[in-house]
Amino acid sequence: MSKRKGSRTERELIDVLWANKYAAVRAAGSGISRFYCPDVIASKGNKVFAIECKSTKKKSKYIDNKQWVELQKFADIFGAVPLIALRMDKEGWYFFNLEDLEQTSNGNLKIDQKIIEDKGKIIYDLDKI
Repeated sequence: MSKRKGSRTERELIDVLWANKYAAVRAAGSGISRFYCPDVIASKGNKVFAIECKSTKKKSKYIDNKQWVELQKFADIFGAVPLIALRMDKEGWYFFNLEDLEQTSNGNLKIDQKIIEDKGKIIYDLDKI
């Protein structure tokens, strides 16, 4: 994903989160800092989420091993729930806990149509996490 498209996707997610009563900010330096930080940090009440944003037109998406491992480390230190937010073109946003995703033989995480149907959460489900 291009940097510009990624930034646009992150801003779109922030709009969705605010519209659903979550306070949300883009993390400055996401992807360029020498220290990992997620794309978005969001909170509602005492629940905090560290979110890595992805977007795809395809039927599946892979999350690089280093990216999801660092997301998990950040969330552990920060006291947040790590989530992958995936915007599927023409379908909307889905949210995933890391443990709900399939790990490939090289350590990447895979999100495909079956995982979306079985494990994907929509914005209204975030209160239940």
